Amino acid sequence: MSGTEERINTPISTAELERRWKLVRAAMKARNIDVLVMQNNNDFMGGYVKYFTDFPATNGYPLTVIFPRDDEMTMIGQGPFGMDAGVQPGDPLRRGVKRVMGVPGYASASYCKEYDAELAEKALSSHPRATIGLVGTSSMPYAFVDYLKRGKLSNSSFVDASDLVDEIRSIKSAEEIATMRATCGMQDMQMEAAFKAVAPGRRDMEVMSAARHAGTCVGSEQGWYMCASGPVGTAAVMSPPHLQNRIIRAGDQYTILIENNGAGGFYTELGRTCVLGKASQEMKDEFAFVLEARAYTLRLLKPGASCKEIWESHNAFMRKNGRPEEQRLYCHSQGYDMVERPLVRFDETMTIQANMVLAVHPTYVTSTTYSWACDNYLVTESGVERLHKFPERITELG
Repeated sequence: MSGTEERINTPISTAELERRWKLVRAAMKARNIDVLVMQNNNDFMGGYVKYFTDFPATNGYPLTVIFPRDDEMTMIGQGPFGMDAGVQPGDPLRRGVKRVMGVPGYASASYCKEYDAELAEKALSSHPRATIGLVGTSSMPYAFVDYLKRGKLSNSSFVDASDLVDEIRSIKSAEEIATMRATCGMQDMQMEAAFKAVAPGRRDMEVMSAARHAGTCVGSEQGWYMCASGPVGTAAVMSPPHLQNRIIRAGDQYTILIENNGAGGFYTELGRTCVLGKASQEMKDEFAFVLEARAYTLRLLKPGASCKEIWESHNAFMRKNGRPEEQRLYCHSQGYDMVERPLVRFDETMTIQANMVLAVHPTYVTSTTYSWACDNYLVTESGVERLHKFPERITELG
């Protein structure tokens, strides 16, 4: 057991897991839900299973969690055919779990599509005629849900319980906030490592790898890294790794987004621009406006605020100042998901609450500039606190 325990990367406390379970079970009772079912297959946007078990889904392999209102959990993941085992008391990896089931099923082999559902049905057999809450339905495979609904559980009632969990996990505990604050500190360090690596003759991806390496060395397990270089006076719109092969030249600008999880699994994000020389006055002016636009939104991030109204107010501010309106997503919560509700947008029903951690990154493109800044903020009863410490400026590398 001790051999396993020393391998675990920064576990959340058992007390924190118990806090989550208690809140969710109380909400289940209030809504007459008997058991929750969730399945994720990655640790970018697959944070539900991590939230309940402190165990991430990875690799595109499905990880299913059965969470009863009045019993311990069952986990279903990769394993040999017929795997069905109890969990020893005190297991440091599977706290709150009583049963582990496994099957070697893969999304790339379509005939495996019902393997995990068959095991989930077996695990749910002790809940006949139950009300089953599905969590994270937007990422659940159709074949998985279809099998549960038409099989031996057809007499059960299925409801979408995603909102139930989202409303709880969006408000962070003191332990969660401390972990996310540490992630922001890690990203400040990663940004420094990236800017030290920027030099003529290096490819965009080489600089990005310096940031990735710095994070991995202190416990980051997963992340999304975007960047782009280009001459000053052009719009160097940051791009994914497949488009990071450009060679940096003297005088270029370099824009980077570091959006990874830290030790413990929580995501934050940091974005900045540097120049191998001097920034143009246009770049400086537009960056100053980005900070002004962000400050405008930060004043609106108050407990009880409507995300739709903040979105509309932000776009009115952009129009008034002759800048492009936002059409994507410029402000959102984060946690075990890289993008987590609430989204500050016209279609969000949740409101802003104290102890949410949100990324704020107003961004726009013109023919000659790509202007943005990205940091994380903690919402409090009296305002917001910036969690990153990296300077809010365009860095001139000389």
